[in-house]
Amino acid sequence: MIQTKKQSLIESLINVSIGFIITIISLNIIFPILGIKSNPEKNIVLTIYFTILSIIRNYIIRRFFNKKSRTS
Repeated sequence: MIQTKKQSLIESLINVSIGFIITIISLNIIFPILGIKSNPEKNIVLTIYFTILSIIRNYIIRRFFNKKSRTS
């Protein structure tokens, strides 16, 4: 299925938003188990950083495969 750029962005944002919530919860569970000292503010900044990278990565990959699909 070929998506428009807008559809690709919306899919990526929904996917990453769910991942954002899962990551915030996961960091609060795994960091104490691993003995990593952190606080909610640092966890949010770290999650935002990786969320932005994830949005960009998902969008680029989706557009790549859409372009490849059109040329096949």
